[in-house]
Amino acid sequence: MNNLTEILNIDVPILQGGMGNISNAPLTAAVSEAGALGTIGVGTMDADEVESIIIETKNLTTKPFALNIPIAITPHLQEMVRLVVKHGVPVVSLSAGNPTPLIPYFHEHGVKVICVVASKKQAVKAEQAGADIIVGEGYEAAGINSNLETTTLALIPQLVDAVSIPVAAAGGIGDGRGLASMLALGASGVQMGTRLIATKEAPFHENYKTALLDAKDDSTVIVGRSVGKVRRVMKAPYSAELLQKEKEGVPAEEFGRLTSEDFHRIGALEGKLDRGFINGGQISGLVSDIPTVKELIEKMMRDAEGIFTRLVNHKVK
Repeated sequence: MNNLTEILNIDVPILQGGMGNISNAPLTAAVSEAGALGTIGVGTMDADEVESIIIETKNLTTKPFALNIPIAITPHLQEMVRLVVKHGVPVVSLSAGNPTPLIPYFHEHGVKVICVVASKKQAVKAEQAGADIIVGEGYEAAGINSNLETTTLALIPQLVDAVSIPVAAAGGIGDGRGLASMLALGASGVQMGTRLIATKEAPFHENYKTALLDAKDDSTVIVGRSVGKVRRVMKAPYSAELLQKEKEGVPAEEFGRLTSEDFHRIGALEGKLDRGFINGGQISGLVSDIPTVKELIEKMMRDAEGIFTRLVNHKVK
């Protein structure tokens, strides 16, 4: 165990990314059952929908899981905060906004706090505010991303040097090699989203999983840069349409509507890739099978351990 696993009361240093609005109990529980930290991403869902997922998750696992709250994105912030305490969710992940006002309240109720950041400045502020763990998310990650566009490889060692609390790396991790590389950079663990989409327990449309299986190294694209709303998605008919609208000078408000969670669900849950988008990180090209969550996590741990064993036995000449 390391500090991250001890703080979160989990067995392996792997966290599930939030997956706002397409989160579900089966995948969250499967991740937790495999010894990692499952996460429900609330996105813009209302309190009733999120509460239903929390209750279902608790029925599927007794192990710890987290609720990811995107502070500036959810229109139901206070309701989400109350749900964490009401249902005894042991961990909360705060992103997309200032976590400082919320951290003391969660700590008063025994909730561990993870803060997702994209820069040293954000990490230092989160630590000063009382965060228990930092997740540093790089530009390789799927979905809504930072306008700073700093890669995970460059970001993580800087965060590790800047704070004294555990750091988990997000963006660009999809196998044991990615896990080992982030641990070598000083991270205490990793957070994954895209790779967990392509698992047996993930109840997403087969078109989404097929897109990942067919992905190459250049199968993702950034949309929204022209309007300051950076998002990494899979290349597909709808994302091509979004890029065309950007070339035509689409207003930010209209672009925001076209990339709302309604269109995310159409792509991810209904599989209509000409009418909605699917998020995908740059690791998409690494996806070549659809294992169970347990198989995926166990293989990642074995492969990472094997890499470190080989490195220890390697003699530099």
